[in-house]
Amino acid sequence: MVMTTVGWHIELEFDEDTHRTRAAAMVRLPDGTEVRAHGYASRHPSDKNQPRVGEEIAGARALNELAMKMLTKAHDEIDEASGRTSYPLT
Repeated sequence: MVMTTVGWHIELEFDEDTHRTRAAAMVRLPDGTEVRAHGYASRHPSDKNQPRVGEEIAGARALNELAMKMLTKAHDEIDEASGRTSYPLT
Protein backbone atom coordinates (compact mmCIF):
# COMPACT_ATOMS: atom_id res chain seq x y z
CA MET A 1 0.00 0.00 0.00
CA VAL A 2 1.42 3.37 -1.04
CA MET A 3 0.71 6.37 1.20
CA THR A 4 0.26 9.77 -0.44
CA THR A 5 0.43 13.07 1.39
CA VAL A 6 -2.06 15.69 0.22
CA GLY A 7 -2.47 19.21 1.53
CA TRP A 8 -5.32 21.69 1.37
CA HIS A 9 -4.91 25.44 1.63
CA ILE A 10 -7.64 27.18 3.59
CA GLU A 11 -7.91 30.96 3.63
CA LEU A 12 -9.91 33.04 6.09
CA GLU A 13 -10.50 36.75 5.62
CA PHE A 14 -12.33 39.09 7.97
CA ASP A 15 -14.25 42.32 7.46
CA GLU A 16 -15.16 44.18 10.65
CA ASP A 17 -16.96 47.27 11.80
CA THR A 18 -17.81 48.27 15.37
CA HIS A 19 -20.73 45.85 15.71
CA ARG A 20 -20.32 43.07 13.15
CA THR A 21 -17.64 40.71 11.88
CA ARG A 22 -17.87 38.87 8.57
CA ALA A 23 -15.62 35.93 7.73
CA ALA A 24 -15.01 34.43 4.30
CA ALA A 25 -13.47 30.95 4.15
CA MET A 26 -12.14 29.25 1.04
CA VAL A 27 -10.46 25.90 0.53
CA ARG A 28 -8.50 25.18 -2.63
CA LEU A 29 -8.40 21.47 -3.43
CA PRO A 30 -5.54 19.77 -5.31
CA ASP A 31 -7.64 19.60 -8.51
CA GLY A 32 -8.06 23.40 -8.46
CA THR A 33 -11.64 23.31 -7.17
CA GLU A 34 -12.49 26.07 -4.69
CA VAL A 35 -15.23 25.82 -2.07
CA ARG A 36 -16.31 29.01 -0.29
CA ALA A 37 -18.36 29.76 2.81
CA HIS A 38 -19.21 32.70 5.08
CA GLY A 39 -19.80 33.30 8.76
CA TYR A 40 -21.00 36.26 10.77
CA ALA A 41 -20.84 37.53 14.33
CA SER A 42 -22.64 40.50 15.87
CA ARG A 43 -21.66 42.31 19.04
CA HIS A 44 -24.44 43.20 21.46
CA PRO A 45 -24.34 46.95 22.19
CA SER A 46 -23.70 46.30 25.90
CA ASP A 47 -20.71 43.99 25.20
CA LYS A 48 -17.14 45.23 25.30
CA ASN A 49 -15.50 45.70 21.89
CA GLN A 50 -13.36 42.55 21.42
CA PRO A 51 -12.52 42.16 17.72
CA ARG A 52 -10.64 38.88 18.26
CA VAL A 53 -13.75 37.27 19.76
CA GLY A 54 -15.84 38.38 16.78
CA GLU A 55 -13.22 36.90 14.45
CA GLU A 56 -13.24 33.60 16.34
CA ILE A 57 -17.03 33.31 16.19
CA ALA A 58 -17.38 34.43 12.57
CA GLY A 59 -14.40 32.28 11.55
CA ALA A 60 -15.75 29.20 13.30
CA ARG A 61 -19.13 29.67 11.64
CA ALA A 62 -17.50 30.05 8.22
CA LEU A 63 -15.40 26.92 8.77
CA ASN A 64 -18.48 25.02 9.94
CA GLU A 65 -20.33 25.99 6.76
CA LEU A 66 -17.25 25.04 4.73
CA ALA A 67 -17.18 21.61 6.41
CA MET A 68 -20.86 21.04 5.58
CA LYS A 69 -20.28 22.02 1.95
CA MET A 70 -17.31 19.64 1.75
CA LEU A 71 -19.44 16.79 3.14
CA THR A 72 -22.16 17.50 0.59
CA LYS A 73 -19.59 17.64 -2.21
CA ALA A 74 -18.05 14.33 -1.15
CA HIS A 75 -21.42 12.58 -0.90
CA ASP A 76 -22.51 13.95 -4.29
CA GLU A 77 -19.33 12.45 -5.77
CA ILE A 78 -19.98 9.10 -4.02
CA ASP A 79 -23.56 9.08 -5.33
CA GLU A 80 -22.45 9.87 -8.87
CA ALA A 81 -19.77 7.16 -8.90
CA SER A 82 -21.89 4.47 -7.22
CA GLY A 83 -25.33 5.19 -8.66
CA ARG A 84 -26.88 5.11 -5.20
CA THR A 85 -27.60 7.60 -2.43
CA SER A 86 -25.10 7.89 0.41
CA TYR A 87 -25.92 9.45 3.76
CA PRO A 88 -23.45 11.55 5.74
CA LEU A 89 -23.11 10.85 9.42
CA THR A 90 -23.59 14.32 10.89
